Amino acid sequence: MPTVLVVNSGSSSFKYQLIDVETERTLASGLVERIGDATGAAEHRSYLPDAAGATTPPIEERWVIEREIPDHTAGFRVMLDAFAEHGPSLDEHAPIAVGHRVVHGGKRFFEPTVVTDLVKINIEDISELAPLHNPANLQGINAAQVAFPDVPHVAVFDTAFHQTIPAAAYTYAIDAELAAKHRVRRYGFHGTSHKFVSEAAAAFLDRPLGELKQIVFHLGNGASACAIDGGRSVDTSMGMTPLEGLVMGTRSGDLDPAVLFHLHRKAGLGFDELDTLLNRRSGLLGLSGTGDMRDVTESAAKGDEAAQLALDVTVHRLRHYLGAYLAVLGGLDVVVFTAGVGENAPLIRAGAVQGLEGLGMILDEDRNAERARGIRVISTDDSPVTVLVVPTNEELEIARQTVAALA
Repeated sequence: MPTVLVVNSGSSSFKYQLIDVETERTLASGLVERIGDATGAAEHRSYLPDAAGATTPPIEERWVIEREIPDHTAGFRVMLDAFAEHGPSLDEHAPIAVGHRVVHGGKRFFEPTVVTDLVKINIEDISELAPLHNPANLQGINAAQVAFPDVPHVAVFDTAFHQTIPAAAYTYAIDAELAAKHRVRRYGFHGTSHKFVSEAAAAFLDRPLGELKQIVFHLGNGASACAIDGGRSVDTSMGMTPLEGLVMGTRSGDLDPAVLFHLHRKAGLGFDELDTLLNRRSGLLGLSGTGDMRDVTESAAKGDEAAQLALDVTVHRLRHYLGAYLAVLGGLDVVVFTAGVGENAPLIRAGAVQGLEGLGMILDEDRNAERARGIRVISTDDSPVTVLVVPTNEELEIARQTVAALA
């Protein structure tokens, strides 16, 4: 049974999934964390098919391990031990490749790419555009190549899906020579998620992807909107970095750049402090005191004015992009909500589309409020624009693109 191992590596942790190429079923998943600390931790889950060969929901077995994990290479040894001791067997389910999430591909990488020494040099060079992500992604690639030296490794870039955005959408109106020299432009992120859910939406509706105009909202701790015309990204809310755009858990999203000059002059904040402010102390956290949408919603329901304002600002920004991207697309067939908040926060979904009947979006309040799994329609049957909730699966998309790169 051929499989692909999908790896998403951070600076002190990595997540993994073992995915059956033919059935696209997850056979195992895990998390190795606190790498470099005195005591590291690893969690391994195996998913076993029932007697009929299906796994809905999967029968799951879970193991937790604590031990010293000095680096990513040691972390992969822990992962291999977990597979050997608790299954599934990597001999019986041998990976034909390892697929790696890489956050930033710049404008060099526009498709999944088999990792070579030159590719790794390029990923490192682009790290100045994503200093928190690309070096960590590269650590995972290096460690995985030690653990799996005899199979190809494929890099799948978050930015690749957005390489189809036209120059008018990705160009910032600053000095052109300076921008070109320092690679300043819109790149966009969450590309694997936007690609996966837009294709899943077309398949669910049994309509050709090439005929659909879609707006996808990937709403998690990080959040982005994407205008997709015929399966191609034509605009997206995140920019040169994942900071621009929607209100996020701890990130500000859109902001007048002069605010930074003002805070530097008046509050004495330096560059590092401003970076921390916008990336780690803003968004829902900055407005309400918590970056978790569940806590914000609960506090707002109890009358907390700061939490209510955080919700109002979040919804206002969503509607802003919804209207802008409808204009960019010149029409609209489908609106999709995905990721943790998009899939589980009916209040946010309702706020984004309620009152937009004149633009073709008619929300069914009962469908929207229903707690359910899987793809589902939350608009009325006679709504000109279909509004969907589509669970994302970035790991499966990475596995698919890994197989495609090998082909």
